[in-house]
Amino acid sequence: MADRNLRIAVLGAGANGASIGADMARAGLDVSLIDQWPAHIEAIRANGLTVEMPDRTEVTEIPAFHLCEVAEMREPFDIVFLSTKTYDTRWSVQLITPLLHDSSVVVGLQNGMTIDDVADIVGPERTIGAVLGIAANVFEPGHVVRQVAPEGTWFTVGTLDGTRTPQLEAVAAAMAHAGTTEISDDIRSSKWMKLIANIPEMLPSAILGVPLLTAVQQRDMRRVMDAASREAYRLAIDAGITMLPIFGKTADEVPDSEQYALDLLDKVLESYSLPDTRVAVLQDWQKGRRAELDGFNGYIVRLRERLGGEAPVNAAILEIGERIERGELVPSLANVELMRAIVREPVPVSARTDQKPEQKRMPLQ
Repeated sequence: MADRNLRIAVLGAGANGASIGADMARAGLDVSLIDQWPAHIEAIRANGLTVEMPDRTEVTEIPAFHLCEVAEMREPFDIVFLSTKTYDTRWSVQLITPLLHDSSVVVGLQNGMTIDDVADIVGPERTIGAVLGIAANVFEPGHVVRQVAPEGTWFTVGTLDGTRTPQLEAVAAAMAHAGTTEISDDIRSSKWMKLIANIPEMLPSAILGVPLLTAVQQRDMRRVMDAASREAYRLAIDAGITMLPIFGKTADEVPDSEQYALDLLDKVLESYSLPDTRVAVLQDWQKGRRAELDGFNGYIVRLRERLGGEAPVNAAILEIGERIERGELVPSLANVELMRAIVREPVPVSARTDQKPEQKRMPLQ
């Protein structure tokens, strides 16, 4: 599949989707952006898509469509990059399914384990998972602030069964215009590595209402984050997940212990965080939107219950996040005492962590 002959859609043209789409369009690929924010689409149509980076600003002319206009489209897409919120995955895939042909693929660019939802709708053979090492935000229509330029951006992609298909190669080639791109033979495990990295940063820093680097500097916050990371790591082991290098790490940099979970957060802090970098959950709350709680700590809590036992640190973090969703709290440094209280007493370990898990693959939804 020659990438310049492919029709590509980016469904969900927020900070990450728009950034990646702009890079592919600037490389000469046939890319269309589709989004549900009307003002964003109108701004892109009127003035192009502005992507502001630390060392340069690029304005890209790129076709942009309102969500309602998908029903008017007739020509199918070869690749659909899905960059919606995790809770919008199923309906978004169903919306675009009429514009897929037999060999089209849907690439989930989101955090979390949305590959199972995508595969459930379009089939595993048309599902490609992706892991992103990127930092960006969008607060003004048509204007993305990308805090890590393509030269420092990292991706990995893979099929559900590890097969290297022509479609996968085409996806990797297209994404290579937006950052260094690798292919994983075990994309589920690769996505779990990103989930383990997201667990300590997303809700904990958002709950405090400050950028990630500010949150981690608050007293006892790193203890809370590390405790959540360790729970996620132990759960992954129990679920038969293989610890893999991501974010450009090598196999030699993957310790056979919970330390790897802490190392992943260190990598996020060192390579993908600037002093004003705000995680996606905080960005959603500041925009008055529902956040992806179930895609992060909520996922850990639910799966731990399914496999047996509890994840008390992640459950406590999730509960605070749910209180913010209900309007009982607001994201603020005033919540730091609530977060400190999570680790003030010894944290019980999750059930089964003293057992050697069977290394078997299972659906994780």
